[in-house]
Amino acid sequence: MDITTQEPTAAPMLNKVPEITLYFWIIKIMATTVGETAADYLNVNLGFGLTNTSWVMSGLLVAVLAYQLMRRQYVPWLYWLTVILISIVGTLITDNLTDAFGVPLWTSTAVFSVLLAVTFMAWYAAERTLSIHTIFTTRRELFYWAAILFTFALGTAGGDLATEGVGLGYMQGTLIFGGLIALTTVAYYAMGLNAVLAFWIAYILTRPLGASIGDLLSQPPADGGLGLSHFGINAVFFVIIVALIGYLTASRADRPSREEETAAKRHWAEGAHG
Repeated sequence: MDITTQEPTAAPMLNKVPEITLYFWIIKIMATTVGETAADYLNVNLGFGLTNTSWVMSGLLVAVLAYQLMRRQYVPWLYWLTVILISIVGTLITDNLTDAFGVPLWTSTAVFSVLLAVTFMAWYAAERTLSIHTIFTTRRELFYWAAILFTFALGTAGGDLATEGVGLGYMQGTLIFGGLIALTTVAYYAMGLNAVLAFWIAYILTRPLGASIGDLLSQPPADGGLGLSHFGINAVFFVIIVALIGYLTASRADRPSREEETAAKRHWAEGAHG
């Protein structure tokens, strides 16, 4: 139910996503890498198979996302657990299309691009904003998570198309996608690129960057990787992610600003008394 329809006695929903800091991008890239390597580890190394892995991880995502939607403010561990699970499921969606149904990577890249564009258009038509600083209604949060799911699926398809389909390789893919993120950063700080546009461009690009890093670390040397253990990569990255989330929880360094919380409460009050 949308927050604007709730009773005046209900607690206002505050902004449900973190402030965009350097910590955000570090955790995002590492979560993306974990999504890539964890999907491969469960599917191949543990022998779950693509279908079983997809069902199990999708079920976990639904459960965690439901809990995330129930909360009325940003909770670091819950938010980032949702992101990690969406990263894994987004990877598995593309893997299923490619490996199980034989859909070409260029086709899935094009389809997910269209789906992401449609999500943004529907979001803007309904809310008149794509800002991630005003995720304080359930409807906006649903649009937000739908967009993120499609960025992960698109990033997986586009990244695989670049590194494997076109043959750029994992190292070149890492450098190219990292360079594109750097250009987006320069365009935002030095050339006045719109903040919302810059965020979503960078968010999309971090998916193939993280996937390229994951493949570079885990794939056999014969395929252009370093051949490191999937389990070892997941363990190291997971420990770092947990440490960073623990720091953010204690320091509140990425909590929504007072201005955002004030705007959320004002929105709630206007809806409750309007």
